[in-house]
Amino acid sequence: MILPDHEIARYCQIYGMVEDYDSDLINPASLDVRLGPTIMVEDAVDDELRAVSIAHTTKDDPFYLQPGQFILAETIETFNLPDDICAQFVLKSSRGREGISHALCGYCDPGWHGSRLTMELHCLRQLHPVKLWHGMKIGQMKFELMLSAPLRDYSQTGRYNMDKSVQPSRG
Repeated sequence: MILPDHEIARYCQIYGMVEDYDSDLINPASLDVRLGPTIMVEDAVDDELRAVSIAHTTKDDPFYLQPGQFILAETIETFNLPDDICAQFVLKSSRGREGISHALCGYCDPGWHGSRLTMELHCLRQLHPVKLWHGMKIGQMKFELMLSAPLRDYSQTGRYNMDKSVQPSRG
């Protein structure tokens, strides 16, 4: 069952499901999430991704995601999913219409906690870059109530708990 607006608000307020959220960003069946202060970009010298701050970017002075460029980005929001709630990140349709794609890797198991979401973003445009800035609405989280809590949640099975910033693959 997908959580409606009032349940998203209740889980955030009472249970701390999302830290640093803005109640104005609650939609009928999702919560808008915003682009955080750090991204990871490819390094021209080696195959490692390096962290870059976009904390001081604005709509008028953005970071330009170049045609074909891939980055990892983080949300401002930190998530603490209860044992009976899972979540799915989806890109805002406005971002897709601007030429941004997401690698569809945004599934969040129950028990994922203390972490900002890492997003895999790609510019699909061929001729012009896409503007990104700290705090822009980048996507939405849809929360689902599970029939019951799993026998083992993500705190026992996952590798990306307690990530306070964008993270590369841990293989």
